[in-house]
Amino acid sequence: MREIIRYGLILGLVCFLAGGLLAVVNGITAPKIQLQKEKEEDFALRQVIYGAVMFKEKLENGRLNYYVAYDSANRLKGFVVKSQGRGYSSDIEVLTGLDLNLEITDIKILYQNETPGLGNRISEPGFCGQFRGKNLGSLHQIQAITGASISSEAVINSIKDRVSALKPNLLKDIQYAR
Repeated sequence: MREIIRYGLILGLVCFLAGGLLAVVNGITAPKIQLQKEKEEDFALRQVIYGAVMFKEKLENGRLNYYVAYDSANRLKGFVVKSQGRGYSSDIEVLTGLDLNLEITDIKILYQNETPGLGNRISEPGFCGQFRGKNLGSLHQIQAITGASISSEAVINSIKDRVSALKPNLLKDIQYAR
């Protein structure tokens, strides 16, 4: 009986020390990870709208709604919409660039943890490039990746749903800029 208690105490101490060490490491690395994510998102913003140099956040209830993109002469260049959908094995985060006709200029997958070799192919240029020049009415023309239809549909539907929801706001911003 004493041995069981002794082993239990040793195991508890090891678990307490390991948990404490993990908490310390997390406290040190969390700000660095967040800074890296912000840098990657800033780089992706510039990729989805060519020629945009400044991005202003449009907030709703303290939460990011979309970005408004401006060129070097401070003229409205387009919008960047952030959307999220549930793929096969993870949430998929997408940045979508829109021009002033609300046609897609490009998309960038910010985060995905889909099946390697199948679902993670949504990040490849062959899939992402299909979105260029498409609008809400032509997104059905996007070819899903064979063997990764759930991941492909998650990207397509997240873009369609988010842009549809934001369309009235985007049109107001376009009218205001003219």
